[in-house]
Amino acid sequence: MNLQYVLNPYARPQPPWATWSDGFSPAELDILQNYAINADIPANVGGNNNTGRVDNDIRRSKVKWMSNDNQYSWVFHRLGHIVSSLNAEFYQFDLTGFGEALQLTNYSENDHGMYGWHQDGGSMNLGPCRKFSLVMQLTDPSNYEGGNLEVMDGGRPRVVEKKRGLITVFPSWTLHQVTPVTQGSRQSLVLWVTGPQFK
Repeated sequence: MNLQYVLNPYARPQPPWATWSDGFSPAELDILQNYAINADIPANVGGNNNTGRVDNDIRRSKVKWMSNDNQYSWVFHRLGHIVSSLNAEFYQFDLTGFGEALQLTNYSENDHGMYGWHQDGGSMNLGPCRKFSLVMQLTDPSNYEGGNLEVMDGGRPRVVEKKRGLITVFPSWTLHQVTPVTQGSRQSLVLWVTGPQFK
């Protein structure tokens, strides 16, 4: 028996992640992918944006940051609509917006995401916290091998579908990882959505 339904028979179960397809046109994906391909900042660990340190044993990729300015406001506006829609349907979190710049990442062969299995949220500070992590796949899956986005679901790792333009949103406390790219290169867009601390 599922205790959740005993406590609240009307409760709606929250999925481990939610997806959105076709949020951006192929031409728009090309713009974002080209931006990611030209990423030249070594990804760091232990901090946000340009803080932290480089440790290729923990995280190996190149990143570029995109701010919510006039040139790229259309990206943030579109992603904001998508996150709001998925949140309203599945999670109903109290959100305030995008608290950080958008990260575009380029994974070449043998590159991998941060820390193996890790969480993006969980900060104990009193300010806004990361509530959602958003990942958009920019590369056609026929152009690379490996580089799987994996999300932990009830103690079992699950591989998110590989599809260009697919947006995956999950609570930032969710364990997840990107496996090493074994052939080709993979580009992705990552963004965090913030809100007041959970109570």
